[in-house]
This record gives sequence, C-alpha cells and structure tokens, in this order.
Amino acid sequence: MTNKIEINKSVPRERWGEFFDQFTDGNRGRHISIAIIGSELGDAELIKNAPLMAMVYDRPGKGDDLVIEVGKDEVNYAHTVDSPTEVLTGQNSNGVMVALRISDAAGTQTLIQLQAS
Repeated sequence: MTNKIEINKSVPRERWGEFFDQFTDGNRGRHISIAIIGSELGDAELIKNAPLMAMVYDRPGKGDDLVIEVGKDEVNYAHTVDSPTEVLTGQNSNGVMVALRISDAAGTQTLIQLQAS
C-alpha cells in the first residue's frame, strides 16, 4: 500500500506570513528534505534529512521571498524562493501535513517534505 500525498490545498497569500510562522513553531527541529522540481536542469534534491530551523517569508515590498533555513544550533543551509506565487500543502492519508510545494515567478517549484516524526 503506498502512502499517496495529495498536494492540493492552497494557502491564501494574505496568510503566508502567519502560516510560515506557525509552520516554523510547529515543526522546528523536524527533519525535512528540499527538492527543486521542473527547473531547466530537471529535478534536483538540494538537501535531505536536515532539521528545520525556520521558514521566513518577506512579503512583496519587503523582499518578496521565502527563506527555508535548516540547522540545529545555527543555520548551516538556507534555500531561498524568490517571488513565490503559490503555496500548496500536502496531507497524508491521515490528514497530517507532510509536504509543501512552493511555486515561484520563474515557474520553478520547491518541494519540502517532512520526514515522519
């Protein structure tokens, strides 16, 4: 039996700041993987099984980007999504959020998967 993840729930843009703050608080220290989907280079896994430190969203006019920081006591890797256009969440069969897919203005998608806790 495969555990299918449906990534189809959109987070409204006006809630992004609050959403990422809550996501950080609820998942800090949880291991994540980050991959890029559909870039010109094809799919690329950037990081695997690293502890989430924070997801910091700066709205347009302030930076218009989302920074995903990983590390235990200090940031040892950060991935930036420039000009995000859409944030989708994915749930497992139990309704637990296990993935995020963030699209940017260039059409690239960043997939963040939470490892089972």
